[in-house]
Amino acid sequence: MTVNELVRKAAKKLETPFLLIDLDIVEENYRKLANAIPDCRIFYAVKANSHPRIIERLRDLGSSFDVASVGEINKLLSLNVTPDRMIFANPIKREKDIAYAYDIGLNLFAADSPMELEKIAENAPGSQVVIRVAVENRHSDWPLSRKFGADPMTAVQLIEQAARLRLKPVGVSFHVGSQNYDPKSWWNAIESVARVFYWAEKLHGINLNVLDIGGGIPVKHVKPIPTVDEIGNIVEQAINEYLGGVKDLQIFAEPGRSMVGDSAILVTRVLLRCQRGSEEWVYIDAGVFHGLMETIENFRYEIVVEGKEDEQKMPFVLAGPTCDSVDKVYDDAMLPYNITLDDIVYFINAGAYTVEYATNFNGIPGPKVYFVQDLASTI
Repeated sequence: MTVNELVRKAAKKLETPFLLIDLDIVEENYRKLANAIPDCRIFYAVKANSHPRIIERLRDLGSSFDVASVGEINKLLSLNVTPDRMIFANPIKREKDIAYAYDIGLNLFAADSPMELEKIAENAPGSQVVIRVAVENRHSDWPLSRKFGADPMTAVQLIEQAARLRLKPVGVSFHVGSQNYDPKSWWNAIESVARVFYWAEKLHGINLNVLDIGGGIPVKHVKPIPTVDEIGNIVEQAINEYLGGVKDLQIFAEPGRSMVGDSAILVTRVLLRCQRGSEEWVYIDAGVFHGLMETIENFRYEIVVEGKEDEQKMPFVLAGPTCDSVDKVYDDAMLPYNITLDDIVYFINAGAYTVEYATNFNGIPGPKVYFVQDLASTI
């Protein structure tokens, strides 16, 4: 989403901070992925942005959903998404949450450890499970394989254990890391998990037919990114190369950031500019507690200052409005040298993991959410 005339008008009329979302871009992203990987079953990762209107748009397009908690399950149920369109993909679940999901008819779970399988077998007997495999994440901004996933041979053992526990091991999942810039990461991951398919059948006579490629498709910020089509081509080629002999193979994907990231702009305003020692500081009305949590690990957004796009830039410490020293967005934000009080500051492509992370810390409310579809005729 670009800073077009509608965004600029909204920034001048609406109280900041706010997130302006274009639902048509969400739909376009869904269709792009569906076209890039034909016959792929898309499970939107609700945690990226769970606004009901995003869920409803994706629901009506035919999407399924990746849920991580009972709260997300209940939100989907309230929006008329049925349990057969959900995967409980969080491999760390409370037993009562597993039981609740099972009782309402959700019977597709992810696991990556023996104890998790035991919990599922006890609380959701006979359910389908996918085993999450750890794969290389080094080309991503947010590596995940240290916290999640079993190595391939351990995954084979987990598949055998699932069968002994009278669960139904149907396949494997992986995640190349959030915001992954190298399409070859998907090739390497599929090559790795193909061994799990082979050894599960060879050692235990268990035929898997689900490959869940997770998420990781990047959104444009400050680095070049591959297209969805480029990633889709790599996925298709790798499947043909390594899993071409798997009968009735089903492809799942769990996109989150790539579905909603570029659908929105976070609009903020300068509250203060001052000098502290040798450093120039700028404070805005959104920070790490109010939409910009990912910047704690130096996740870089493209930043635009209204009316000063062509001004010479210099480094600033950019911080949020709360009284906590953690509330610092960047130590080296390159901003116009003449940025000042009440300037409007845009964070581009901020539709994912912003309002979901926002809190009410210090009694300061998080960003409000507006939609292009509503403002187009009123601003």
